[in-house]
Amino acid sequence: MTEIFDAIKKSAIEIKNLIETGDTGKSTHENSTGDTQLKLDIASDEIIENIFKEVSSIKAIVSEEQEEIIFLNKDGKYLIAYDPLDGSSLADVNLSVGSIFGIYENEFSGKNIVASVYVVYGPRVELVIATTDVKMYRLINNKFKFMQEIKLNEKGKLNAPGSTQNCWAPYHKKMIDDIFQDGYRLRYSGGMVPDLHQILLKGGGLFSYPGTTDRPKGKLRQLFEVFPFAFVYEKANGQAIDGFDRVLDVETTHIHDTSPCFFGSNEEINRVKKVYKENARK
Repeated sequence: MTEIFDAIKKSAIEIKNLIETGDTGKSTHENSTGDTQLKLDIASDEIIENIFKEVSSIKAIVSEEQEEIIFLNKDGKYLIAYDPLDGSSLADVNLSVGSIFGIYENEFSGKNIVASVYVVYGPRVELVIATTDVKMYRLINNKFKFMQEIKLNEKGKLNAPGSTQNCWAPYHKKMIDDIFQDGYRLRYSGGMVPDLHQILLKGGGLFSYPGTTDRPKGKLRQLFEVFPFAFVYEKANGQAIDGFDRVLDVETTHIHDTSPCFFGSNEEINRVKKVYKENARK
């Protein structure tokens, strides 16, 4: 596993340099879900794939930017699903973006995730590794230095409500409004990595991306985004659910499946469970 973490650190440094000097414009290509790829997406994807090809313990990889699984080493132990540059559309206005990695064994599914890593490219580059615990590192003089272990409080103060509001279910809207009435502060950049990172470092809160009338199964991809962060939040003493159940128990039928998702500290997630149990399945 250490060689995988080292490979991700190497890719993070290269992607940092790419963001600083690369073209933030659109390409002529679309990814598997029909989104127009930015040139940064494609270049970041190539950086990670080329570095992972040199790691013998990796059996296969799959990127959010590609259609199929790529098999690397038949004797490898690990499968990696990654989003090379989450929130890349924010780069041209100089907001924080990130990379997300889910590390799996045997097959790509929530029950088989064994570690996850994400990187935040902001005013500082920070990298978080979740195994049995959650540790944050910061890029200083081109090397990642350990900074702190991350633990969530039982209750937080931040609320990051995602997706198109006019497509929310009425009970979901009321829940979000009630949370704000209780004194929670809005923190939402439109980037999954910086918003979830902020909740982790500030001790807790709620990030939500529900199923909506236009996207009943949500927008965020299970293997590349939802499962890796679910693993992080659970190891940091929080929870991650789909509104009802632990999100890592949700079945994956296709590598690009999506899922509604709620990440947070225990009090906020228990609040979501109560609201959804009372309303969503009526």
